[in-house]
Amino acid sequence: MANHGNMYGPSFTFLGIPQCDLDDPKSYADADVIIVGAPIDSGTSHRSGAKFGPQAIRGGDYLPHDAERPHLALRIDALKALKVYDAGDLMMPPGDLVSSLKVLEEATEKISRAGKIPVILGGDHSIASADVAGIAKHRGLGKISMIHFDAHADTGEDQFGALVGHGTPMRRLIESGHVRGDRFLQLGLRGYWPDDKTLNWMRDQGMRSYEMTEIHHRGLNKVLDESFATLTDGCDGVFLSVDIDVVDPGMAPGTGTPEPGGMTSRELLEAVRRICLELPVVGIDVVEVAPPFDSADITAILANRVVLEALSAIAKRRSGTPYSPTQNLLDR
Repeated sequence: MANHGNMYGPSFTFLGIPQCDLDDPKSYADADVIIVGAPIDSGTSHRSGAKFGPQAIRGGDYLPHDAERPHLALRIDALKALKVYDAGDLMMPPGDLVSSLKVLEEATEKISRAGKIPVILGGDHSIASADVAGIAKHRGLGKISMIHFDAHADTGEDQFGALVGHGTPMRRLIESGHVRGDRFLQLGLRGYWPDDKTLNWMRDQGMRSYEMTEIHHRGLNKVLDESFATLTDGCDGVFLSVDIDVVDPGMAPGTGTPEPGGMTSRELLEAVRRICLELPVVGIDVVEVAPPFDSADITAILANRVVLEALSAIAKRRSGTPYSPTQNLLDR
């Protein structure tokens, strides 16, 4: 199922964590989390390059790759507190998007059925239509809610006539019943798409989509509070999907469809921390990192930290120890 190592470039794991083989359940029997790369960008509508994202995210760190990362604020080391394995990249031929997504769907279903949390390194956002579907096939249609950070709604009816692409995955997930529209939350939308017809479709599905101006005026924490109440109503778990273009391109230029006016990197990291501390997260993807357009690796570094932030918060949640963001660091 997985490529032997990384599909593009030299093989190394996320921050030096152990490898596993998805075709050998014994190699990940004790895992809590399994990281897998989805190196595909055939679904892009503008600048390609996200197929190199998994490699860049794995390596986006200035510290030694020693499988240790003590989190300063949370006072926990997720790579020690959790059993985290890297399965390498899935074999995703760039000329066959539909077949590649099927491989990803099968992989996340397998990981979920094994009782592990899949963390998928993208790749363009078309992968969400597959990775979420795989988990939903295990947990039940409509049983997982979704919180989606993005500049774009990704709810297009089609993309240049194609039903599959990075502009359509959220519509496909709702139409297929894998995720309920009224348990689908989006944060960070802005710019000049989609049109009224698509927005009306979103409204009719019961979606809740927070545009950046609303987030600015109401405050991110209030929006998250409101979102959490919806996400945990009648669902057994939450899937977190982070398109790196939710962050302003001044802080994350390495992406295919940059849109000015986004979140700061700090806002995204703090939101991810809260989500993984307070909600039963059952899957994560981080997508649309396009290294050819990055500057000084700052987008890859941010995406690496998004993954670490999520893992650290999951570890902290499982530890049962308290955390207060207002308490002084040395008193925690």
